[in-house]
Order: sequence, then structure tokens, then C-alpha cells
Amino acid sequence: MPDRAPQPVDRTLPTEEARDLIALVREIVQREIAPRAAEEEEAGRFPREVFSLLSESGLLGLPYGSEYGGGDQPYEVYLQVLEELAGARLTVGLGVSVHSLACHALAGYGTKEQRAEHLAAMLGGGLLGAYCLSEPSSGSDAASLRTKAERDGDDWVITGTKAWITHGGIADFYTVLARTGGEGARGISAFLVPGDAEGLSAAAPEKKMGMKGSPTAQLHFDGVRVPDSRRIGDEGQGFAIALSALDSGRLGIAACAIGVAQAALDESLSYATGRRQFGRPIADFQGLRFMLADMATKVEAGRALYLAAARLRDRGLPFSKEAAMAKLFCTDTAMQVATDAVQVLGGYGYTADFPVERLMREAKVLQIVEGTNQIQRMVIARHLAGPESR
Repeated sequence: MPDRAPQPVDRTLPTEEARDLIALVREIVQREIAPRAAEEEEAGRFPREVFSLLSESGLLGLPYGSEYGGGDQPYEVYLQVLEELAGARLTVGLGVSVHSLACHALAGYGTKEQRAEHLAAMLGGGLLGAYCLSEPSSGSDAASLRTKAERDGDDWVITGTKAWITHGGIADFYTVLARTGGEGARGISAFLVPGDAEGLSAAAPEKKMGMKGSPTAQLHFDGVRVPDSRRIGDEGQGFAIALSALDSGRLGIAACAIGVAQAALDESLSYATGRRQFGRPIADFQGLRFMLADMATKVEAGRALYLAAARLRDRGLPFSKEAAMAKLFCTDTAMQVATDAVQVLGGYGYTADFPVERLMREAKVLQIVEGTNQIQRMVIARHLAGPESR
């Protein structure tokens, strides 16, 4: 059996408050999340009570202002919290990132009255959010979405189907992008839709390779009526709101990916120092030592990349290119490190008795969600060389 306990990441944090925050997160991870992660993922159980605890502890609104119940934390700190959570269970870390994404539109573009009415409950009132952009025929080409919102007096009536919705069917609120005008990006608006709205229903959750505890489902809007007071931003501003949220959301995915990669590295080190062959630990063999060194280097590089992008965001500087780079590199790193971890453990790595097979399955989805890594390369290239010629 392994005889090396994983060591906590030695983090550089800007304040004593941030250090206390990470300590709190590690306590919750060790007590409430990690002990049940494998069992609950296998059973496909969503840990709603964990999200309630995170909300009570102020961890669901960290990057938002305290005047609305947020934590006033910079992204540099918030992302490291995500990393800690995702390393214990991706369902939780990614779930917090999605919830934060769902709050972004109202926090950044809502009126003072809208924020006063809704935001405190969203950030710290035990509610759980979801983000509805993708559709069955509109994924990477998000501007071609077909879900419609038609004006009817003081209300909007939403009709259509959203797909690949994390927390679909269990969220208390949905940030929904729907077409209110003509074709293309300028005809899209954003709405805050209650989870119990009449006419809103969820399909059966998708049967996924990993993250079985996190429900991902289609949402059907059958004439869902919402008042104009729940429209966020101006008519036609929805796609710009969505893109601004995705830049921040990509950093969340990057941080989650490094959490998964760090967990895979920790498991590899634990196993390699405890497993003996030919009379000595397998960690003594140069081939394995070099593999572990490469894994650790990639993890540290990914962490440095997402933190550099976060610090740009915290300073109010452009960070779209850097967010795409972080999402691309960190998620590719997670997949590579998790795959290498399975190799380090050999036959044991291919069994559910050790967590690396679950980490490998979970790492794959991070290369897909919130913009595939092929889309990230397009975004980066556009920043470097300008748009493609037509």
C-alpha cells in the first residue's frame, strides 16, 4: 500500500484572509467531500448538501462584491479555491465554477434593483445556478442559437431547447440566452429564469463517461413566461454578456483542470514511493522519476498560467487571450497527467480501486466544456494574427 500522504500545495496568497480561506476549504474537503467522492460518483449522486454548506460558508460568491453577499475576493484567490475543490471531486469544483458563471450576468449587467432583489440569494442564500447557452444544434457556434423569447406585453415568452446544461433539472435559477431579434449575435438577449417556472422541464440526465454525480441535461422551454424585469442588460446585448462570462468561466475550468492534475500527481507519487519491485520503491527507477518530473512541471506551469491570467483580470486589464491559453494548456495538462498517472499505477491504475481511473475519465470533459480546445486555439490565433481572411 502507498506510504506517502499527499502534501498540500504550497500556495502564494495575497492576504492572511486568503490563507484562512484556503484552510477552511481544505477542512471542508477533508471532512465533507473527499471521503465520499468515489462512492458518490459511482452511484451518480449529486452532493446538494455540500453546495448548501459551501453557500453557508460564503464560498459560492467569492469573486463578487460584499454589498450583495459576495466574498470580495480577487480571481487569483477564487480560482485557487476551485482548484482545491476540484482536486477532491470535480463535480463540486466544476459545479461552483458553473454557479459563479450563472451569477455573472446579473452581477455585471443587472440593474441596481435587479441585483438588490436577486443577487444576495444567488450568492449566499443556498441557491444553485446553471448557465444556458448551448443547444442541440448550437454548440461552438453559439451565435446561431434558436431558442426564442417573444415579447408579450410586460412579459417574455421563451420557447426552445437548451443542451448540455450542468445542474439541468436541479438548479434554482438559470441564466438563459435566447433570441429576441434577428439572426446572429446581435439578436440575443439574456434572462434570469426561476428553476420552478411553469413550462420549464428537464430531460433525463445524460449518461456520461465521468462526472456521473453532476447532472447534465437538456432543458425544454415550452412557453416559459418571465417578466421584463428579469431581462438582464439591453435587448440584443445577451451575446456580449455571454462572451464576457465565458472568459472568466474558462479560467474556472483551467483551475479545475489543475486540481484534477494535482490529484493525479499526488496519487502517482503516493503509489510510486510505496510500491516496491526488484527490492526497492519503483520511484527509484529513472524512467518513472522522469515521468513524475514531467507531470509535476506541467502542473506547476498550468497553475502559473491561470494565475497570471487571473491577475490581469483582477487589475482590470484584457485577459481573453490569456484565459483561452490557460483553458487550453491546463485542460490538456490534466488529460496528459491523468493518463500518465494510470500508467504509473499499471494494472491498479485501470481499476476503480484507485482514483486515477476516475480522474482520467473526468479530465477528458475539461477539454470540451466552455469552448473546446480547438475553439481556444482559434481564439488565441485571432488575438495573435487577427481574424481569418474571407
